[in-house]
Amino acid sequence: MSGSLNTAGLTGRVALVTGVSRRKGIGFAIAQRLAMLGADVFIHSYTPYDAEREWGADADGIFSLITTLEASGTKIAHAEGDFSDPTTPDRIMNAAVQSLGQIDILVANHTYSTMGALEQLTAAEIDRHLHINVRATLLLVQAFAAQHQQSSGRVILLTSGQHLTPMPGELAYVASKGAVQQLTLSLSAHLISRGITVNTVNPGATDTAWADAELHELIRSANPQGRWGQPEDAARLIGWLASDDARWITGQTINSNGGGY
Repeated sequence: MSGSLNTAGLTGRVALVTGVSRRKGIGFAIAQRLAMLGADVFIHSYTPYDAEREWGADADGIFSLITTLEASGTKIAHAEGDFSDPTTPDRIMNAAVQSLGQIDILVANHTYSTMGALEQLTAAEIDRHLHINVRATLLLVQAFAAQHQQSSGRVILLTSGQHLTPMPGELAYVASKGAVQQLTLSLSAHLISRGITVNTVNPGATDTAWADAELHELIRSANPQGRWGQPEDAARLIGWLASDDARWITGQTINSNGGGY
């Protein structure tokens, strides 16, 4: 990754990053950034989700990603888990603690997303979005807070651009990501007395190889900087939010979108 980097910035810290299953994904870029900053990192993945999408799972598998992350010199551990199961958040947090010790940084990057305008909505799809994107995130934060015994904790959530522009073709996704964003201030107020900050990042339109050529060009040309966001753009911001330099920032939704949506 380009740019200056304080490689000791997170030394001695342990991070849990969810939704790390593709080399081109935001989750992998976040995990790599935190490891390069010196943190030990526990990564969560659920590769069946990617396998059934049009972009597919990484051909080399999750262990290739782990090998790349280990090149940073910090400890890396991993577990798979389906967040539609309400027991999975506790299981993942417990596995992370058992592997690496107390978790200091939680990055809830996982997401479930399908297209669906008003006429296509089903109760099952609404529930699945809410279970994975909202319920699992809240239970992860609960489990994180329960095991965190020291100050300087960090919770970083990820939302989308639903608060900046209409997204009528993704209503179940919008409902779930809007809920995550709206939780930010209240979770921050509850946890700040313990030295735990809570912030949410909207990474904007990020090129993770999900858009077809026509949509890719439409979004590129609409962005004031003439490009898509890259996973590393969000990762740099999240690396900073995880650091001591960001200890005064909490309860915020930060749009990392290059001036676009």
